[in-house]
Amino acid sequence: MKKLNRANVGLEEKRPIKIVQFGEGNFLRAFIGYAIQELNKKADFNAGIAVVQPIDRGLVNMLNDQDGLYTLFMKGIKKGEEIQEVELIDNIVKGVDPYANFGEYLSLAKEETLEFIISNTTEAGIAYVESDTAEMQPPSSFPAKLTVLLHERFKHFNGDASKGLTIIPCELINHNSETLKEIILKYIADWNLGDDFKNWILEHNAFHSTLVDRIVPGYPKDEIEAYNGQLDYADNLIVAAEVFLLWVIEGGDDLKAKLPFDKTNLDVKIVDDMQPYRTRKVRILNGAHTAMVPFSYLYGNRTVKQSVDNDFTGEFINKAVFNEIIDTLEMDREELNSFAEEIFDRFRNPFIIHNLSSIALNSISKFTVRVLPSLLGYVDVHGKVPANLTFAFASLIRFYKGSWNGEELPVQDSADIVAKFAEIWKSNDYTQVANDVLSIEEYWGQDLTKVENLTNAVALALEEIEANGIEAGYANYSAKL
Repeated sequence: MKKLNRANVGLEEKRPIKIVQFGEGNFLRAFIGYAIQELNKKADFNAGIAVVQPIDRGLVNMLNDQDGLYTLFMKGIKKGEEIQEVELIDNIVKGVDPYANFGEYLSLAKEETLEFIISNTTEAGIAYVESDTAEMQPPSSFPAKLTVLLHERFKHFNGDASKGLTIIPCELINHNSETLKEIILKYIADWNLGDDFKNWILEHNAFHSTLVDRIVPGYPKDEIEAYNGQLDYADNLIVAAEVFLLWVIEGGDDLKAKLPFDKTNLDVKIVDDMQPYRTRKVRILNGAHTAMVPFSYLYGNRTVKQSVDNDFTGEFINKAVFNEIIDTLEMDREELNSFAEEIFDRFRNPFIIHNLSSIALNSISKFTVRVLPSLLGYVDVHGKVPANLTFAFASLIRFYKGSWNGEELPVQDSADIVAKFAEIWKSNDYTQVANDVLSIEEYWGQDLTKVENLTNAVALALEEIEANGIEAGYANYSAKL
């Protein structure tokens, strides 16, 4: 088979760089890549994307080896009808690794046609790192990298108001753009970059908070031969996704004019207030995902579909969503139940193999954002801890021990968090383990040992998981709780 590149598929002309995208992973390629592809096709948007690798290891070299091209397979059920679509995504102009070539990274700031910054660096990505400095090549955090890029643009164009950018972060934290802007302003102050630059940021750059929703399992390694069989070229960056896509962006008519999604068939909503959409989606879809991963993986499942189809784990997830998570949301109950049922249909998509290990990245920060508000909300409403979400919390803590029945677990988190759990798990006292973990305010935003009965319930669950496994342990825990 011929190698996938622009010459071999007749796509040698590249679009002008209109977007700098931080993140080259599966989700952005299946979500933003596809959305911009539709804009280019349906609205003559003519946008090329320069992709920035946000950490010192990634896929930029593989992307560049294929001239930015990759194949997106979309499969699912919509209104009872099977849908399968294949799209060769061609809008990535180049990939940039700022760790390998910082000069090339800075050159992106000088692009005349640049209009947008889009990012998805996971929930842990939008963070202030005190040790970052303007002289680092590059700084470690995404906000610091972006500050450096914006400052370079400000200097190159002499503060030209027309060269400000529209900044659209897609990280799954609430008020993501406001948080990003606050960190950028803090770096401007820390690094003494001046009031002129600060005012340019505030007056001539637009920050828009977002909500993204699409299940993206990524590279279909277990079915790669079947996928390759549908192509006449060799693609090392195939990405699989469901057909469902929802993008909610806070903005007004000016943003609608900049992003003419009304000319496409995509479900992109540019609205004054995205909070109702965000709360519903993060708590139910993402909350269910994050809650199920450690619990279901320790049970023996390896995919989302296996997890919801299995009698035991499926019932557990169902109870966590319908009896506990939904119970804490101040929205119409019928609408929430309907939305949750749609989510479970998406989880059962027969075309998608969504590995639990692929959802496990940064599970601590994900749990804090996606699950903990439901757990604490349930305590506020009912005056007691929720049985299933608390057991899921204990399963997360056990998961971070790193191994289970002689098998290495797919723990994927920062080195300091992994080391912290290794230290905590040196104790054989489950109450001590629970207390040590729950008291880490840096992880949870508060001292969770102060939540009545939570430490005891987590300790009980840990003891039962270790002694009896997930299914029997859950039964004993539920009886004793």
